[in-house]
Amino acid sequence: MGLVARVVEDMGIPTVTVSTGRDITALVRPPRSLFVNHPMGNTFGRAGDRALQKEILRAALDLAVTATEPGVLVDLPHRWDEDFVFFTGEATAEARERQLKK
Repeated sequence: MGLVARVVEDMGIPTVTVSTGRDITALVRPPRSLFVNHPMGNTFGRAGDRALQKEILRAALDLAVTATEPGVLVDLPHRWDEDFVFFTGEATAEARERQLKK
C-alpha cells in the first residue's frame, strides 16, 4: 500500500496508511503511516470495537493534517490483548488446495 500511497500523493491527494507490519512499512516509507501492533487483518481492532476503531481512524486523519515531513511513521500505543504469532512455515498440501478453490 505504501507504493500506491506515493502515486496518490503525486496526484496531490494526502494519504495515510495504517500498518500492522512495522518493518515493511519502515522500508517502503509511505508518505505518512501509523503502526498498530495488532495481528494482520485486524488493523483497526476487533470487529465491533467501535471505540478503538474510531480512535485509530481519528489518529490517521489527524496525521494527514499534522505530519510535517515525508516518510513519518507513528507508533500507536495500542496492543493486542492476547498473544499472536505469524505463520512462518510451509503451508500443507491441504491448505494450498483450499486456497486454490477460493
